[in-house]
Amino acid sequence: MPAPPVSVVGLGQLGGSLAAALAAAGRPVSGWDTDPAARDAAAARGVRITRELTGVVVLAVPLPAMATVLDGLVVDPGATVTDLGSVKGPVLASLGGQLGGRFVGGHPMCGTERSGHEAVDPGLFAGARWALCVEPGTELPRWLRVAEVALAVGAEVVPVTAAEHDAAVAAISHVPHLLAAALAAAAAEAGPLALALAAGSFRDGTRVIGSDPAFVTAMVEGNAAPTTAALDRVLAQLQRPRSELVAAGHAVVTRPAGRRPVRIPLERAALLSVGRAGGAVTRRLAAFVEGWVPDAGD
Repeated sequence: MPAPPVSVVGLGQLGGSLAAALAAAGRPVSGWDTDPAARDAAAARGVRITRELTGVVVLAVPLPAMATVLDGLVVDPGATVTDLGSVKGPVLASLGGQLGGRFVGGHPMCGTERSGHEAVDPGLFAGARWALCVEPGTELPRWLRVAEVALAVGAEVVPVTAAEHDAAVAAISHVPHLLAAALAAAAAEAGPLALALAAGSFRDGTRVIGSDPAFVTAMVEGNAAPTTAALDRVLAQLQRPRSELVAAGHAVVTRPAGRRPVRIPLERAALLSVGRAGGAVTRRLAAFVEGWVPDAGD
């Protein structure tokens, strides 16, 4: 069967990049944005601009707008709806209640500190991990349709639940935004000389706090409990002797990265076992998908 069309709502960095990548690959793709400049930029990349949404509908808007983003738009009753939001629990509670099994929560881990249609990059998703929620009520054929969209733009799909996703990204995304803010503010307190001498380590450690403050605030407040728990773990680590802390952190980032290929049936528990092991799905094969999990033997 031919791949269904994709409709993207929100044509900023993530949504615009997804639409552009799909259009470049020859996939039928349409889109909508309230910003005329974003619509014009997407149209120039081959995206059909329309308020009528069908196939796989992707919501690429800020978290506060997610609950009302479809107001005034015409959505095919048979469409599968997914999102690109950085927090999954609140979105699932809102849209999952409206759409039931038609909704599949998602989050590609590839955004940058830039935003808006000027930051569109069709290669943004290549090699990225794309978390895709498998809840008890998720309709697996719809999950697979969304997974195929992610795979089509070069991403690897990580099956998760919304709760697992939010706990994980609190540790590796949301707390780093807070730490970047704290590092920048503390360096400023050290005075102009410190900022004048700042180089690679400071730049890398503070890059993400260059993001829109409203976006960062919505993200960490929307995932408040997991973020607080993850931040508490960081604070506990900082109480360790310096040599122990440095050695422990070094061991994590230099650990071996072997992979073992796996074939996974399209079944919820089997898919989630891949994500929980730290692996990902990379290809569809009829009634199965293929992917990999970390190789503990390496």
